[in-house]
Amino acid sequence: MTSNNRTAAIERKTRETDIDLQINLDGSGLPELDVQVPFMSHMLELFSKHGLFDLTVRGHGDIEVDDHHLTEDIGICLGQAFRQAVGDKTGIKRYGSMTLPMDETLVTVAVDLSDRPHLEWKAELPASKLGTFDTENVYEFFWKFALEARINLHIVLHHGHNTHHIVEAMFKALARSLDEATQVDPRITGVPSTKGSL
Repeated sequence: MTSNNRTAAIERKTRETDIDLQINLDGSGLPELDVQVPFMSHMLELFSKHGLFDLTVRGHGDIEVDDHHLTEDIGICLGQAFRQAVGDKTGIKRYGSMTLPMDETLVTVAVDLSDRPHLEWKAELPASKLGTFDTENVYEFFWKFALEARINLHIVLHHGHNTHHIVEAMFKALARSLDEATQVDPRITGVPSTKGSL
């Protein structure tokens, strides 16, 4: 069975960003956020709540340049923490998916905790900015998260025209997919792969 202590803490300090992040996969959806990019703070709050992950993030960076470095590096740290918290993957379901509606928007997210990182992105965001936030950073966040978490991540936008709704649906669906994939199934012996390892 997977360890009962599925937590991780990551620190990342560069000339561009300073991030401290902790995650508990078996939490109750409690976020504690001090993130200089308000839109990302909102998305991380949704991620925590819908995945039932306790998530603490302190993220500061060179936002006077733009939001790119901090958004990307939070994706890196969250991916690293997620991979560490999952552990050896003994007994977990491994796969998860969610098709999530939000008003006019419908998004599907599917994940495989395969240790083979990949992002398949089938989405076009209508607006280039949400407030001061460059929406091209959404792709960068998800790609860096998938890479560092070493997961196979598919994100498909079926329809939608409000960019905020679209991105919010993506974060909610990702959280719920990861919650499903990390659930321990007592019927599973060892890791969920015929190869014997992931």
